[in-house]
Amino acid sequence: MFYFDLNYLLFISPAIALSLVATVWVKSAFSKWQRRALSSQMSGAQAARLLLDASGLRDVRIERVSGFMSDHYDPRAKVLRLSPAVHDGRSVSAVGVAAHEAGHALQDKERYTPLVWRTALVPIASIGSNLTWILLMVGVFFQISQLYTAAVVLFGGVVLFQLVTLPVEFNASSRAKAALASHGIVSQVELGGVSSVLTAAAMTYVAAALTAILQFVYFFLRARD
Repeated sequence: MFYFDLNYLLFISPAIALSLVATVWVKSAFSKWQRRALSSQMSGAQAARLLLDASGLRDVRIERVSGFMSDHYDPRAKVLRLSPAVHDGRSVSAVGVAAHEAGHALQDKERYTPLVWRTALVPIASIGSNLTWILLMVGVFFQISQLYTAAVVLFGGVVLFQLVTLPVEFNASSRAKAALASHGIVSQVELGGVSSVLTAAAMTYVAAALTAILQFVYFFLRARD
């Protein structure tokens, strides 16, 4: 069956390799620039607050949450959640990640189209992620081709979500770098560090998208068989 198929692992091996490289890269970049104290001496939370207020987003709250790189913006609750290292950190890494998440809040305010699409796709992607493997296994085990086909279609929603995520993340990083520079929060050298951290983080999303695409192609080809 496909879930014990060595060909499956071989098929998606490029994505697995990229995921491993991206994970090591983002941890290395974050760690390197986390040791670089920010010349403006602002914490990630302070930098995010400044950028949000400057954009008229005083209603967006900032919360401290546990975990490493657990930072995210919740468009439904209008809350920017930052991990301890980012919320309290006064490093290049901290303000870079915090500004990136603030960039998502600005996207939300402007109704940035890819973000609107991604938000709408969240429940579809969630259902697809949870049900795809169940339907695939049941479909293969009981030889019910309709279930397998339904699983492939569902997983298509996951792929679409991952693809729409790419412009959302890249745009948020561009906004972050421009805002940090224009408000004088980082120096030119520090801006290079911010770019390094955010580029590494972006590669994790590229890896996730590639993984989803290769999985979909594999499932599709098996469905034809």
